[in-house]
Amino acid sequence: MSHEDSKVTTSLYKRVCHFSIMASALLVSCLYAAPTQELNQQKTVSALSERYGDRAGLRANAWFKIVNDSQKLAEIEKLEKVNQFFNLFRFIDDQTLWGDSNYWASPMEFIGANGGDCEDFSIAKYFTLLQLGIPEDKLRITMVKATSLNQYHMVLAYYEKPNSIPLVLDNLDKTIKLATKRKDLLPVYSFNGQQLWLNKEKGRGVLAGSSSRLEKWTDLKLRLGVDRLRQPKLNME
Repeated sequence: MSHEDSKVTTSLYKRVCHFSIMASALLVSCLYAAPTQELNQQKTVSALSERYGDRAGLRANAWFKIVNDSQKLAEIEKLEKVNQFFNLFRFIDDQTLWGDSNYWASPMEFIGANGGDCEDFSIAKYFTLLQLGIPEDKLRITMVKATSLNQYHMVLAYYEKPNSIPLVLDNLDKTIKLATKRKDLLPVYSFNGQQLWLNKEKGRGVLAGSSSRLEKWTDLKLRLGVDRLRQPKLNME
């Protein structure tokens, strides 16, 4: 990549929505998701209640009910259940909630805190759908340009088949829609637990290769359970 190309790409991937990654790092990143974990409901509910309060325990129980009741549903129904559940949570920026301008909350931290920013919504939906048996290669956490807001934003995309136009799960427009129906979103790049894609159109995008792990993704994997729950600065209850 030339110096001028690097400058242009870095500008394109500038963090907005509290998500900052240098483009040069993105182009050589290979992301590895931790396998779905078997969470003990009683331990999880108890941990979230103790850390965040009784209402957090109620939200954890509601999450387990979604996971347990949705196992035999069709994939589209799983998407709808998970999207509806997490879109009930509140949007708040990382600095206000965590005192950190770019913190990737784990799904349990997101449930415990009762809110987060766009990447937290997408990450929680992603890992929950993995728990429900959605194949990883059908899911992409996707950075987009939200033209209606004139800023970058993160959503979760679902591909029924490798060449399908993806469905978009979003906390801004709460209705799941085909990417071609979301004229307000311009895809930039996407990733799952295995690879990174650069997106030039509404489809899957171009595979960008793989080499080293992304630091924040690696850190997130270590916090997927309830043993390292972070205390937010702000009480959202």
